[in-house]
Amino acid sequence: MTLDVARIRKDFPILERTVRDGQPLVYLDSANTSQKPRQVLDVLAEFYERHNANIHRATHQLGEEATAAYEGARATVADHIGAADRREVVFVRNATEALNLVARAWGDANVGEGDRLVLTEMEHHSNIVPWQQLAERRGAEIDWVPVAGDGSLDLDELERALRRGPKLVAVAHVSNVLGTLNPIAEIARMAHEAGALVVVDGAQAAPKLAISVAELGADFYGFTGHKLYAPTGIGALWGRFDLLREMPPFLGGGSMIRKVTTAGTTYADPPARFEAGTPAISQAIGMAAALRWLDSLGMDAVAAHEADIAAYALERLAEVPGLRVFGSPPVPGRLGPVSFELAGVHAHDVSEILDRHGVAVRAGHHCAQPLMDRLGVAATARASFGVYTTREAIDRLIEALDDARRVFGAG
Repeated sequence: MTLDVARIRKDFPILERTVRDGQPLVYLDSANTSQKPRQVLDVLAEFYERHNANIHRATHQLGEEATAAYEGARATVADHIGAADRREVVFVRNATEALNLVARAWGDANVGEGDRLVLTEMEHHSNIVPWQQLAERRGAEIDWVPVAGDGSLDLDELERALRRGPKLVAVAHVSNVLGTLNPIAEIARMAHEAGALVVVDGAQAAPKLAISVAELGADFYGFTGHKLYAPTGIGALWGRFDLLREMPPFLGGGSMIRKVTTAGTTYADPPARFEAGTPAISQAIGMAAALRWLDSLGMDAVAAHEADIAAYALERLAEVPGLRVFGSPPVPGRLGPVSFELAGVHAHDVSEILDRHGVAVRAGHHCAQPLMDRLGVAATARASFGVYTTREAIDRLIEALDDARRVFGAG
């Protein structure tokens, strides 16, 4: 099964836009945030036009409809990732909140003085800072798994770190800079044999890959909606129910309680325990619509398209004089995004020239400064892809890069 990209593009109104003096938009920033198909936009409009009400609080018809849609969204997420129980799905704002939830609710209760945590050099700040904060609070230590020259994780170094008996390993499923697809099932097996739990940042993987939390074998898996064609302000944390049940709440307030008295509070069972206050109702419903839409395309076809576009981008970028790509083949399972630098030109300047051609990429450290240090650069330009990305879009990128070389005399 292959994607009909021409048909898919018709589902995205924003792709019909022109920018910068009438240039057709070439959107190569989907790792930052994806565009949204009509199937998601329509569901959001229908909710606000016909069903808008708060959930779990009202017994009137609108409240019942909204609650059913919200809990139905939880079931959709659970089905999409192969969760055994929809109670294992906690709605959060984004992958950042998912990881912070684990660091606070599980970490504060289980990590103590002298304990060890294992991180990798390719992590997004969202999978670094919460663990650094935990280590500072609890007196723990952090060990770092280095990135090899080809952009893969050094699993021999991971094995050495595991011999020190860490409590937890935190790792990205797909690198947001290098496009590296990490072998999560193998990492989870290694970590569990050493007595460590595994938390996975799935923000970049969830839009591209079929996810089975059972097959991956991790203990926690977080992802964000806005990168998988859903609205902003919504994401999900999956966790093993036996772990969630023992974790204290992350936030306090309405909805997360069983009973409140002047003498104290007893907490609701998961997932309500971790969803204090009025949640992002329409956003959760929108994320479920996005997942149903992705499932209708076929996640295997989505992954194959991503790999094909990434390979074509690497092939064309290799033709550009003076351009260096970070995280090159032969890393198995190389996906997007693709990060690069043009010799002698700052990434922000490259991005500005590309923007003049209607080509949208991201430039900067991509919230991965330890990885930038490892690569020996302050910033890169990054092209990232979606189900709507065509080979013609990559060709437009190359044409715009040729202009950047001319403007700056690079290469």
